[in-house]
Amino acid sequence: MDAVIFNGPFKIDVEKRPKPTLLEPTDAIVKVTVAGVCGSELHMYRGHQKTATGHIMGHEFVGYVEEIGLSVTNYKIGQKVVCTFSPVCLSCFFCKNGYTNRCPVGTAPFGTQGLAGGQADYVRVPYADGTLQPAPETVPEDLLIMMSDIFPTGYYGAMRAIEYFAPTSSSSGELNGDSGTHAALSLKMQTLDKAIFVCLGCGPVGLCAILTARSKGVRTIYVVDSVDDRLEQAAKLGGIPLKLGRDDIPAIIKEATGGRGADAVIEVVGNTTAMRSAFDLLRPAGVLSSLGFHQGDLPFTALDCYQKNLNINLGRAPVRTVYDEALEVVVANKDKLSGMITHRLPLSQAAHGYDIFEKQQARKVILIPGQ
Repeated sequence: MDAVIFNGPFKIDVEKRPKPTLLEPTDAIVKVTVAGVCGSELHMYRGHQKTATGHIMGHEFVGYVEEIGLSVTNYKIGQKVVCTFSPVCLSCFFCKNGYTNRCPVGTAPFGTQGLAGGQADYVRVPYADGTLQPAPETVPEDLLIMMSDIFPTGYYGAMRAIEYFAPTSSSSGELNGDSGTHAALSLKMQTLDKAIFVCLGCGPVGLCAILTARSKGVRTIYVVDSVDDRLEQAAKLGGIPLKLGRDDIPAIIKEATGGRGADAVIEVVGNTTAMRSAFDLLRPAGVLSSLGFHQGDLPFTALDCYQKNLNINLGRAPVRTVYDEALEVVVANKDKLSGMITHRLPLSQAAHGYDIFEKQQARKVILIPGQ
């Protein structure tokens, strides 16, 4: 079969590899119909993430079940499926409590040296009952491919910030001056409709986070990027665009918030500069929800966070857990997401796809096996 191989920084090749076979009774073999190129793969592509070479890339893919192991009960041959970006066993402590992102069998996502990816004609899916998700035939593949990773991730990042706020003005309370009970028991004193959000990074995951925030009641969200096309798309989703290098972003946020700083920042870039910007833009007791795949140390100290009373969330998304909720947002916003995929390329042109994505000449690249 044809497969996209990582052969070192900026070196992507399409090579012939053996078709995968069932290794465990919990496995399935999926014939891939579409695979995505994800921003997190650029860390490996650029050489920032140190890894071995020679493995099949890709953790976003949709396809049809071609073979199933004897223990697979949730899926049948010929069924259309979406694959989450890492295996999920469904039986461990973490899976049973919703932390599918921390499942021990999923420490190696697809497309790494530990697990062959889906940018290929076929892929072996371990723990298929938990790792796969049914693909509604009514949802186009251009939207389904987002459900492997980027939309649930953007959804998760937005919701981690949103959960700190009351949903409507009528549901909020205020301190009466004679009791601190409300402040002690609940952080949800500020209402979502009055909160000022900022999203740093308007790539595919950032756009998904922006759409989620807007669909869940965030009225004001400033969106920051250096690429005009991304900012234009973010503005169409309801964001207020601010361009790096052009706009005085800290001054604008201070003015918009009466000098206090942003109530919540969603960081979707994955470098120390963006993380420091998020910290600086936030008000005391603000919320930092970081989705970026960081390779270095945090650019602020524990004392900095203590002095600012920050609420910080980092880490990969539990795609399996939030899948159904995220899919509802996708289905309800089909038209708004129609411009997300800008390049559909044959699998044979994978190197070109990585190149234009790395150069920010594409919003989202998908690869079509068999072409």
